[in-house]
Amino acid sequence: MVANLQSISIPRYAHAFLSDELADLSNIYQRDINICLVERNVDSTLEAFVNRLLLTKSEVSLVESIEPASFDFLNLIPRAKHLPGYHDFCMDVGRLAVMFSDLFDLKRVGLRLRTMDHPMCPRFHVDSIACRLVCTYGGMGTEWLESAYVDRSKLGKRSAEFTDEQSGLILDPDAIYIMPAYAVGLLKGSAWEGNEQYGAVHRSPQVNQALPRRLLLTLDFG
Repeated sequence: MVANLQSISIPRYAHAFLSDELADLSNIYQRDINICLVERNVDSTLEAFVNRLLLTKSEVSLVESIEPASFDFLNLIPRAKHLPGYHDFCMDVGRLAVMFSDLFDLKRVGLRLRTMDHPMCPRFHVDSIACRLVCTYGGMGTEWLESAYVDRSKLGKRSAEFTDEQSGLILDPDAIYIMPAYAVGLLKGSAWEGNEQYGAVHRSPQVNQALPRRLLLTLDFG
């Protein structure tokens, strides 16, 4: 059943901005936007590299605070250097990191790059940060809800004994969006000044047989 928007009080900080231009990520500074999502087409060489990497079952787990202006992105996954498309992948991550640091005037960025075969955060939640960049290279992307379709009183421990689907948190199951592979998302958290009550609501996707693994990049402040 589709939620009746006329009967829902939609807060100021409720909306997502969707685009296919990376420059539009600057809309995250608008007071009524808590998610910016840019879909993009990537080079087939980059996509082929990611597919090969995920098929090798090789584990990637990189967590580091970096200075994008000087970081050597060509050493992101040293053991994968032999795979065609490795350079394209590293340069793409580098471009996103530089873009993120420029957008928020950051000298240092917290970079996490991980392969995953299970949902790290399976429940809808809000992050206690200012803003995070999320990009899934291959596999299922992050799931998110606009505020109009969320009962925020059911977030967190208050509904621990129920699943998201059982608790009443999701006001319309058809309103769950999935970030496409290679899309770039900016998610405001509760630490963004003025956005304390309206952080972006999201969760990790459930894996399936067709897409059992994903390569996830996240970028945070410092």
